[in-house]
Amino acid sequence: MPKQKTKKSILKKIKITSTGKILRRHQLGVGHLKRKKSKGAINRHKKTSEYSKGESKRIRKLIGL
Repeated sequence: MPKQKTKKSILKKIKITSTGKILRRHQLGVGHLKRKKSKGAINRHKKTSEYSKGESKRIRKLIGL
């Protein structure tokens, strides 16, 4: 059976820490309709955040870890 290929699009959007946590680099909805959003809301979206347990399990499968 052949090896599973890594989903390169997902690999570009995430960061894997040395402990194995999967972080998302940015969140959705930041680059669109910024005029309505407050400065604090935009800054909250800039921070990296960790995926939930279930999502990280699914992403590991797509990456091939």
